[in-house]
Parts: sequence; structure tokens; C-alpha cells
Amino acid sequence: MELWAQITTGAIALGLALILPLFVRPLLARAGVLDVPNARSSHSTPTIRGMGITTAAALAAAILASVFLPQTGYALKSSLTLVVILGVVLAAATIGWLEDIRGLSVKLRASLQLGVGAVATAIVALIDPGQQQLWLIPVGALAVAAYINVANFMDGINGISGTHGLLVGGFYAYAGVLSGHSWLVYAGIAIALAFAGFLPWNLSRNKVFLGDVGSYLLGASIAVTAMCAFLAGVPVEYIFSPVLIYLVDTFVTFLRRLLAGERWYVAHRQHVYQRLNIVGLSHLQATAVVCAATIIVSVLGVIAAQGSEVVQVVATAAGFAVVLGYLRTPTLFQSYFRRRALRAGDGVAGGAPDGTADKNGAGL
Repeated sequence: MELWAQITTGAIALGLALILPLFVRPLLARAGVLDVPNARSSHSTPTIRGMGITTAAALAAAILASVFLPQTGYALKSSLTLVVILGVVLAAATIGWLEDIRGLSVKLRASLQLGVGAVATAIVALIDPGQQQLWLIPVGALAVAAYINVANFMDGINGISGTHGLLVGGFYAYAGVLSGHSWLVYAGIAIALAFAGFLPWNLSRNKVFLGDVGSYLLGASIAVTAMCAFLAGVPVEYIFSPVLIYLVDTFVTFLRRLLAGERWYVAHRQHVYQRLNIVGLSHLQATAVVCAATIIVSVLGVIAAQGSEVVQVVATAAGFAVVLGYLRTPTLFQSYFRRRALRAGDGVAGGAPDGTADKNGAGL
């Protein structure tokens, strides 16, 4: 019975995410909702953005349906947790949509994001009597707001956000199976397939972008699900591993810019995934590197959570080695392209065939 309920949730998310853009794309085009390239952009022509509104509708519909589907364990608590996730999804999408359409000041955006996280954490803490601790509210608020911005910063090349939602949602669904939380299975499936349904539109010839509505949705849905899972006692390895690459990429980039005296809030192209594109990888190739690192770290997280103490240490060490390797990938690929160019005798001293690696300073 519950398997069919999970299939139903996934079918709703995927079906709506695939179909709704057929009707919404012409409306966005007529309204002139375009993404104009800037210093941070990895594309060169204005492109329709805001298609994340369809992903938000698909995700919200799937989660709403799951509220009324069979729940194992404490059914009422599971349903209420899904209601909280639904509320955050709708609130984050609304904030992102307003940013896409009208623009919001930095202070207002930050206040709204923190407010959504604080309210969600407070409600989840009330649902579970054992978690009624005031310190959880500011921590949850910061976690939700922070990951909304992480997802927004990392949404810079084709395919990266859709695949991130697919992978993290998939691993969270699996974590729900392992930990016995049916609400986590539903939420993970809904996130995974809603963003999977966006990918064909993002990767097609007439591509579209999520916009802030989609990146805010991605960050908020993952963050609130992770926060609810943490409060429910799900092993931290299941929660943290799938988002580790995104967190490290953002933190290291922020730290480098801060130490260099740069204004961290100004648009740039210094994330690892952006530098991979600069040294010569295509959008899909750079996305594949991010995905591969995410999958490996996530699998190692599952192994660490289920293994003995020795296995935990080895898996954790291996996970950090993968993270460090990921941070070095722009330099490794740059060296590879340089060696290939020298062997071909084309005289290009940089990494990429067009020499963009040198003028953009992509080396780590």
C-alpha cells in the first residue's frame, strides 16, 4: 500500500514538472521574464527564467498529496511535518518569485528567509515535545536561510540545480527508508522528481532557467527537510553528506574572496563548478563532476552511518578526501588540457582550447 502511495507522490511531482512548463513558458516569454547575463553568468544570451514556478507547483502538489497518503509510525506527526515542509516550499517560492518579478532589497530578502526558517523550526519543535528547546529556532532559521543562498549561488550552469535536487531528494528518500520515517521518503521523492522534471526543459535547445523562485525553492525544500530529519533523530551522515559538496564549494569560495579583500556579495565566477567551465568543460561536464562528487560523498556517508567505528573513520576520511579532490578539479583539468594542447602542438599555453583559463585565472 505504501509503495503505491510513494509511486503516486513521485508521479504527481514528475508529471506536473514536465507538463506545466508547456503552459507557463509562453506566459513568461510574453511577460519578458528574462535572465540577462552578468559577470557571474556562464551563458551569453538572455534566457527565460522563472520556470521554477512550475517546479514549485509540482513539488507543492506532490507534498500536499502525501499528507493524505498512508504514514507509518506516528501518522499525525508525519503528516504535520509534511505540512511544515509544504509551508516552507510555498513561502520560499513566493519570495523567489517576488525577487524575479520585482526585485527585493538584500535586507528584506534576508529577513524573509530567516523568518521562514524560524517559524518552520518552531513549529517542528512543537510537534515533537522532546525538541522544545529555544536554541533550535535561531539555528534552524540560519540553516534554512543559509542553504537558500547556497543553492542560489550554485545555480550558475545548465543542469546543476536540477541534478542537485534529484540527487539530494533521492538520498533523503533512501534515508527515510533506512530510518523508518515515511514522511522523509515522501518529501525526498517529491523533491527528486519535481527537479528531475525540470531538467529536460533546462537542457533542451530552447532552454529555460529556474530563476530565483526555483533556486530558493531548491535550497529551502532541502534545508527544511534536513532540519526536520535532524530533529527526528535521523543520522547526521544521511542528512549532511548529500549537501556537503555544495556547502564546501560555497564556503571555500566565500573565504577566498574574503581573504583577497573582494566584495563577497558582488557577482563573480569563482565557484569550483564555474572554474571547471572556464578551463574548458561544458556545462554538462562540469555538472557531472559536481554530481559524481556528491554521489560518492553521499554513499560514503551511508556507509559511515551503518558501519563499525573503524568503517566510520575510514568512510569519513575518504569523504573528506573526495571533497579536497573536488576543490582541486579545476587545476587538474587545466593541467590536462594544457598537456593535451602541447601534445597536439597547437601552441596554446593555457588550459582550455581558446585560452580562457589564463585570462580568467581559474587555477586553484
